[in-house]
Amino acid sequence: MQSLIQPPLNPLPPIVWMLALPIVAMEVVLALGSAGLAGGPEAIGWRLQALERFAFSPRILVWMWETGRWPPDQAIRILAYPFVHGSLMHAVFVLVFLLALGKMTGEVFRWWGVLLVFFGAAATGALVYTAVGVQAPLIGGYPAVYGLIGGFTFLMWLRLAAAGANRLRAFSLIGLLLSVQLVFSLLFGGGQEWIADVAGFAAGFLLSFLAVPGGVGKVIALLRMR
Repeated sequence: MQSLIQPPLNPLPPIVWMLALPIVAMEVVLALGSAGLAGGPEAIGWRLQALERFAFSPRILVWMWETGRWPPDQAIRILAYPFVHGSLMHAVFVLVFLLALGKMTGEVFRWWGVLLVFFGAAATGALVYTAVGVQAPLIGGYPAVYGLIGGFTFLMWLRLAAAGANRLRAFSLIGLLLSVQLVFSLLFGGGQEWIADVAGFAAGFLLSFLAVPGGVGKVIALLRMR
């Protein structure tokens, strides 16, 4: 007889927890510090210190490119910035998307495929953000999470292709999210972080050709069947 006891949380692929836990740990430490429960008086500034240490800086990237010097403590910013956020609410929204989309993609992609999409999207978002000339620092996991949205869109795209349906329907989620983001920017103002988000989405979609089981060959074979 099937057990009537269901787990309180849907099981997540371990790789998703590996990506989520550093964000959770960071916010717990920062919350304890801001509440005066850890670190003493100087702990109030821990979030600012974390941002200064790990935020992606286009200016630093340009300097490294021009000088040919790539100090590890600076180069790591391009992969570390998704784990630091400007506020608790910022981190919570990223975690919600990470857990939901990580589960959907992680149940199909291999563990290394999830990492490829997540960090590939983060790096691509940062590079495009720099290439268009934005100078403001980039923080938070949205570019990486948008990469997972790209991965989810890719999976929907494949399913629609297999069913002979309109594959453009797979892009409805990203269209909705970008529309909401545009409305919020018009109402409340905003920076140019959306550039990194869109670049992260595109990177996540394209990298999914490598991350999906069977790789590019399987995708091409599927599309040729239609």
